[in-house]
Amino acid sequence: MMKMINSNMRSSQKVNFLPRGRRRHVFAFPLFVMLFIILITVSANLRAATPDSLMQIANKAYNAGNYDSAINVYQKIANKGLESAKLYYNLGNAYFKNGDVPSAILYYERAKKLAPNNEDIEFNINIANSMIVDKIERVPRLFYQRWWNYFYNMFNANAWAIIAIVSWFILVFFIGVFILSKSRGARKIAFYFGLLFLLISVAVFGLAAQKYVNTREHNEAIVFTPTITVKSSPTMNAVDLFVIHEGTKVRVLDEVNDWVKIRIPNGSIGWLPAHSVKRI
Repeated sequence: MMKMINSNMRSSQKVNFLPRGRRRHVFAFPLFVMLFIILITVSANLRAATPDSLMQIANKAYNAGNYDSAINVYQKIANKGLESAKLYYNLGNAYFKNGDVPSAILYYERAKKLAPNNEDIEFNINIANSMIVDKIERVPRLFYQRWWNYFYNMFNANAWAIIAIVSWFILVFFIGVFILSKSRGARKIAFYFGLLFLLISVAVFGLAAQKYVNTREHNEAIVFTPTITVKSSPTMNAVDLFVIHEGTKVRVLDEVNDWVKIRIPNGSIGWLPAHSVKRI
Protein backbone atom coordinates (compact mmCIF):
# COMPACT_ATOMS: atom_id res chain seq x y z
CA MET A 1 0.00 0.00 0.00
CA MET A 2 1.39 3.44 -0.94
CA LYS A 3 2.10 5.79 1.94
CA MET A 4 0.40 9.17 1.83
CA ILE A 5 2.71 12.13 1.26
CA ASN A 6 3.00 14.42 4.28
CA SER A 7 1.65 17.86 3.44
CA ASN A 8 4.45 19.40 5.60
CA MET A 9 7.18 17.78 3.58
CA ARG A 10 10.41 19.72 3.74
CA SER A 11 11.55 21.52 0.63
CA SER A 12 14.87 19.72 0.79
CA GLN A 13 13.23 16.36 0.22
CA LYS A 14 12.99 15.20 -3.34
CA VAL A 15 9.90 13.60 -4.79
CA ASN A 16 10.60 11.15 -7.63
CA PHE A 17 7.69 11.20 -10.06
CA LEU A 18 7.31 8.45 -12.64
CA PRO A 19 7.06 9.44 -16.28
CA ARG A 20 3.45 9.60 -17.61
CA GLY A 21 3.80 6.49 -19.79
CA ARG A 22 5.29 4.37 -17.01
CA ARG A 23 2.58 5.45 -14.59
CA ARG A 24 -0.07 4.08 -16.96
CA HIS A 25 1.76 0.75 -17.19
CA VAL A 26 2.12 0.49 -13.39
CA PHE A 27 -1.61 1.02 -12.77
CA ALA A 28 -2.70 -1.08 -15.78
CA PHE A 29 -0.83 -4.20 -14.69
CA PRO A 30 -2.75 -4.76 -11.40
CA LEU A 31 -5.99 -4.05 -13.26
CA PHE A 32 -5.12 -6.68 -15.86
CA VAL A 33 -4.29 -9.22 -13.13
CA MET A 34 -7.60 -8.49 -11.38
CA LEU A 35 -9.59 -8.95 -14.58
CA PHE A 36 -7.75 -12.17 -15.33
CA ILE A 37 -8.57 -13.56 -11.88
CA ILE A 38 -12.23 -12.59 -12.29
CA LEU A 39 -12.43 -14.30 -15.69
CA ILE A 40 -10.82 -17.46 -14.30
CA THR A 41 -13.26 -17.50 -11.37
CA VAL A 42 -16.32 -16.96 -13.58
CA SER A 43 -15.26 -19.64 -16.07
CA ALA A 44 -14.62 -22.08 -13.22
CA ASN A 45 -18.08 -21.41 -11.82
CA LEU A 46 -19.65 -21.91 -15.24
CA ARG A 47 -17.85 -25.20 -15.67
CA ALA A 48 -18.92 -26.26 -12.20
CA ALA A 49 -22.59 -25.47 -12.94
CA THR A 50 -23.21 -28.69 -14.85
CA PRO A 51 -26.74 -30.11 -15.08
CA ASP A 52 -25.84 -32.80 -12.52
CA SER A 53 -24.51 -30.24 -10.03
CA LEU A 54 -27.56 -28.04 -10.57
CA MET A 55 -29.80 -31.05 -10.03
CA GLN A 56 -28.07 -31.74 -6.72
CA ILE A 57 -28.50 -28.11 -5.65
CA ALA A 58 -32.19 -28.19 -6.58
CA ASN A 59 -32.72 -31.49 -4.76
CA LYS A 60 -31.10 -30.09 -1.60
CA ALA A 61 -33.33 -27.02 -1.78
CA TYR A 62 -36.39 -29.25 -2.27
CA ASN A 63 -35.47 -31.49 0.68
CA ALA A 64 -34.95 -28.38 2.82
CA GLY A 65 -38.44 -27.14 1.94
CA ASN A 66 -37.19 -24.24 -0.20
CA TYR A 67 -39.53 -25.03 -3.08
CA ASP A 68 -39.20 -21.66 -4.84
CA SER A 69 -35.41 -22.05 -4.97
CA ALA A 70 -35.73 -25.65 -6.15
CA ILE A 71 -38.11 -24.60 -8.94
CA ASN A 72 -35.72 -21.85 -10.08
CA VAL A 73 -32.78 -24.25 -10.31
CA TYR A 74 -34.80 -26.99 -12.01
CA GLN A 75 -35.99 -24.41 -14.53
CA LYS A 76 -32.39 -23.37 -15.20
CA ILE A 77 -31.67 -26.95 -16.24
CA ALA A 78 -34.78 -27.07 -18.44
CA ASN A 79 -33.86 -23.71 -20.01
CA LYS A 80 -30.60 -25.25 -21.21
CA GLY A 81 -32.69 -27.32 -23.61
CA LEU A 82 -32.32 -30.49 -21.54
CA GLU A 83 -35.17 -32.80 -20.64
CA SER A 84 -35.64 -36.00 -18.71
CA ALA A 85 -38.47 -37.74 -16.91
CA LYS A 86 -36.64 -37.27 -13.60
CA LEU A 87 -36.24 -33.51 -14.14
CA TYR A 88 -39.90 -33.00 -15.04
CA TYR A 89 -41.04 -35.27 -12.21
CA ASN A 90 -39.01 -33.28 -9.68
CA LEU A 91 -40.37 -30.01 -11.10
CA GLY A 92 -43.89 -31.36 -10.78
CA ASN A 93 -43.25 -32.31 -7.16
CA ALA A 94 -41.79 -28.88 -6.36
CA TYR A 95 -44.77 -27.09 -7.94
CA PHE A 96 -47.18 -29.40 -6.12
CA LYS A 97 -45.52 -28.71 -2.78
CA ASN A 98 -45.64 -25.01 -3.60
CA GLY A 99 -49.41 -25.18 -4.16
CA ASP A 100 -49.32 -24.68 -7.94
CA VAL A 101 -51.40 -27.67 -9.06
CA PRO A 102 -51.75 -26.74 -12.79
CA SER A 103 -47.94 -26.44 -13.15
CA ALA A 104 -47.51 -29.71 -11.26
CA ILE A 105 -49.87 -31.49 -13.66
CA LEU A 106 -48.09 -29.93 -16.65
CA TYR A 107 -44.70 -31.29 -15.62
CA TYR A 108 -46.06 -34.65 -14.49
CA GLU A 109 -47.59 -35.03 -17.95
CA ARG A 110 -44.28 -34.07 -19.59
CA ALA A 111 -42.53 -36.66 -17.45
CA LYS A 112 -45.13 -39.27 -18.43
CA LYS A 113 -44.41 -38.67 -22.13
CA LEU A 114 -40.80 -39.70 -21.53
CA ALA A 115 -41.55 -42.50 -19.05
CA PRO A 116 -45.09 -43.69 -19.86
CA ASN A 117 -45.17 -46.69 -17.52
CA ASN A 118 -43.60 -45.09 -14.44
CA GLU A 119 -45.89 -45.85 -11.52
CA ASP A 120 -44.74 -42.92 -9.39
CA ILE A 121 -45.53 -40.42 -12.14
CA GLU A 122 -48.94 -41.97 -12.76
CA PHE A 123 -49.74 -41.96 -9.05
CA ASN A 124 -48.82 -38.28 -8.66
CA ILE A 125 -50.84 -37.32 -11.75
CA ASN A 126 -53.91 -38.97 -10.20
CA ILE A 127 -53.34 -37.17 -6.90
CA ALA A 128 -52.95 -33.80 -8.64
CA ASN A 129 -55.99 -34.38 -10.87
CA SER A 130 -58.10 -35.16 -7.78
CA MET A 131 -57.46 -31.59 -6.59
CA ILE A 132 -58.78 -29.74 -9.68
CA VAL A 133 -62.37 -28.57 -10.14
CA ASP A 134 -63.28 -30.37 -13.37
CA LYS A 135 -64.10 -34.07 -13.13
CA ILE A 136 -64.75 -34.88 -16.79
CA GLU A 137 -65.84 -38.37 -17.76
CA ARG A 138 -63.82 -39.80 -20.61
CA VAL A 139 -65.60 -41.13 -23.68
CA PRO A 140 -65.60 -44.97 -23.48
CA ARG A 141 -63.08 -46.54 -25.82
CA LEU A 142 -63.59 -49.61 -27.96
CA PHE A 143 -61.78 -52.79 -26.96
CA TYR A 144 -59.15 -52.56 -29.68
CA GLN A 145 -58.43 -48.94 -28.70
CA ARG A 146 -57.89 -50.05 -25.11
CA TRP A 147 -55.53 -52.80 -26.28
CA TRP A 148 -53.60 -50.41 -28.49
CA ASN A 149 -53.25 -47.86 -25.69
CA TYR A 150 -52.14 -50.61 -23.29
CA PHE A 151 -49.27 -51.62 -25.53
CA TYR A 152 -48.61 -48.00 -26.52
CA ASN A 153 -47.93 -47.02 -22.91
CA MET A 154 -45.67 -49.97 -22.18
CA PHE A 155 -42.46 -48.45 -23.59
CA ASN A 156 -41.06 -45.17 -24.89
CA ALA A 157 -40.28 -44.47 -28.55
CA ASN A 158 -36.68 -45.73 -28.39
CA ALA A 159 -37.68 -49.04 -26.82
CA TRP A 160 -40.40 -49.61 -29.43
CA ALA A 161 -37.93 -48.78 -32.21
CA ILE A 162 -35.49 -51.40 -30.89
CA ILE A 163 -38.27 -53.99 -30.68
CA ALA A 164 -39.29 -53.14 -34.25
CA ILE A 165 -35.71 -53.67 -35.52
CA VAL A 166 -35.41 -57.01 -33.69
CA SER A 167 -38.75 -58.21 -35.06
CA TRP A 168 -37.68 -57.27 -38.60
CA PHE A 169 -34.47 -59.30 -38.21
CA ILE A 170 -36.49 -62.29 -37.01
CA LEU A 171 -38.82 -61.85 -39.98
CA VAL A 172 -35.86 -61.81 -42.37
CA PHE A 173 -34.52 -64.97 -40.70
CA PHE A 174 -37.78 -66.86 -41.30
CA ILE A 175 -37.93 -65.60 -44.89
CA GLY A 176 -34.44 -66.99 -45.38
CA VAL A 177 -35.46 -70.34 -43.89
CA PHE A 178 -38.52 -70.46 -46.15
CA ILE A 179 -36.45 -69.75 -49.28
CA LEU A 180 -33.43 -71.93 -48.54
CA SER A 181 -34.95 -74.89 -46.74
CA LYS A 182 -35.73 -78.02 -48.75
CA SER A 183 -37.88 -79.54 -46.03
CA ARG A 184 -41.58 -79.02 -46.52
CA GLY A 185 -42.20 -79.04 -42.76
CA ALA A 186 -39.50 -76.42 -42.13
CA ARG A 187 -40.86 -74.24 -44.93
CA LYS A 188 -44.36 -74.51 -43.49
CA ILE A 189 -43.18 -73.50 -40.00
CA ALA A 190 -41.10 -70.66 -41.45
CA PHE A 191 -44.09 -69.44 -43.45
CA TYR A 192 -46.44 -69.21 -40.45
CA PHE A 193 -43.83 -67.73 -38.13
CA GLY A 194 -42.81 -65.30 -40.86
CA LEU A 195 -46.42 -64.23 -41.26
CA LEU A 196 -46.73 -63.81 -37.50
CA PHE A 197 -43.61 -61.65 -37.24
CA LEU A 198 -44.69 -59.64 -40.27
CA LEU A 199 -47.83 -58.64 -38.39
CA ILE A 200 -45.84 -58.01 -35.21
CA SER A 201 -43.28 -55.91 -37.07
CA VAL A 202 -45.94 -53.74 -38.70
CA ALA A 203 -47.75 -53.24 -35.38
CA VAL A 204 -44.56 -52.45 -33.46
CA PHE A 205 -43.37 -50.08 -36.17
CA GLY A 206 -46.72 -48.29 -35.95
CA LEU A 207 -46.39 -48.01 -32.16
CA ALA A 208 -42.84 -46.67 -32.45
CA ALA A 209 -43.84 -44.12 -35.10
CA GLN A 210 -46.87 -42.94 -33.12
CA LYS A 211 -44.81 -42.70 -29.95
CA TYR A 212 -42.10 -40.69 -31.70
CA VAL A 213 -44.62 -38.28 -33.22
CA ASN A 214 -46.41 -37.89 -29.90
CA THR A 215 -43.10 -37.17 -28.14
CA ARG A 216 -42.11 -34.50 -30.67
CA GLU A 217 -45.50 -32.91 -31.17
CA HIS A 218 -47.21 -30.92 -28.42
CA ASN A 219 -50.86 -31.55 -29.19
CA GLU A 220 -51.97 -31.73 -25.57
CA ALA A 221 -52.14 -28.87 -23.09
CA ILE A 222 -53.09 -27.89 -19.56
CA VAL A 223 -55.49 -25.03 -18.83
CA PHE A 224 -53.87 -22.29 -16.72
CA THR A 225 -56.74 -19.81 -16.40
CA PRO A 226 -58.69 -20.32 -13.13
CA THR A 227 -62.07 -20.23 -14.92
CA ILE A 228 -62.60 -19.81 -18.64
CA THR A 229 -65.49 -20.15 -21.08
CA VAL A 230 -64.97 -22.22 -24.20
CA LYS A 231 -66.24 -20.48 -27.34
CA SER A 232 -67.89 -21.85 -30.46
CA SER A 233 -65.46 -19.99 -32.74
CA PRO A 234 -62.13 -18.15 -32.34
CA THR A 235 -63.63 -14.76 -31.35
CA MET A 236 -64.56 -13.24 -28.01
CA ASN A 237 -68.17 -12.52 -29.11
CA ALA A 238 -68.80 -16.13 -30.17
CA VAL A 239 -71.39 -18.33 -28.46
CA ASP A 240 -70.43 -19.67 -25.02
CA LEU A 241 -70.32 -23.47 -25.03
CA PHE A 242 -69.11 -24.62 -21.62
CA VAL A 243 -66.79 -23.63 -18.78
CA ILE A 244 -63.56 -25.35 -17.74
CA HIS A 245 -61.05 -24.62 -14.99
CA GLU A 246 -57.30 -24.60 -14.43
CA GLY A 247 -55.53 -27.94 -14.38
CA THR A 248 -57.81 -29.55 -16.98
CA LYS A 249 -56.02 -31.49 -19.70
CA VAL A 250 -57.18 -30.80 -23.25
CA ARG A 251 -56.18 -31.93 -26.73
CA VAL A 252 -55.21 -29.20 -29.17
CA LEU A 253 -56.81 -29.81 -32.57
CA ASP A 254 -56.00 -26.58 -34.39
CA GLU A 255 -54.58 -23.10 -33.90
CA VAL A 256 -55.79 -19.89 -35.56
CA ASN A 257 -54.07 -16.61 -34.73
CA ASP A 258 -54.22 -16.34 -30.92
CA TRP A 259 -56.83 -19.08 -30.48
CA VAL A 260 -56.61 -22.86 -30.10
CA LYS A 261 -59.29 -25.38 -30.91
CA ILE A 262 -59.50 -27.90 -28.09
CA ARG A 263 -61.28 -31.12 -27.21
CA ILE A 264 -61.87 -32.21 -23.62
CA PRO A 265 -61.98 -35.90 -22.54
CA ASN A 266 -65.77 -36.21 -22.92
CA GLY A 267 -65.50 -35.27 -26.61
CA SER A 268 -66.76 -31.66 -26.40
CA ILE A 269 -64.95 -29.25 -28.75
CA GLY A 270 -64.49 -25.49 -28.68
CA TRP A 271 -62.05 -22.59 -28.84
CA LEU A 272 -59.86 -20.99 -26.18
CA PRO A 273 -57.39 -18.07 -26.22
CA ALA A 274 -53.92 -19.52 -26.75
CA HIS A 275 -52.50 -17.79 -23.67
CA SER A 276 -54.92 -19.70 -21.43
CA VAL A 277 -53.18 -23.05 -21.99
CA LYS A 278 -49.62 -24.39 -21.86
CA ARG A 279 -48.54 -27.21 -24.16
CA ILE A 280 -47.35 -30.46 -22.65
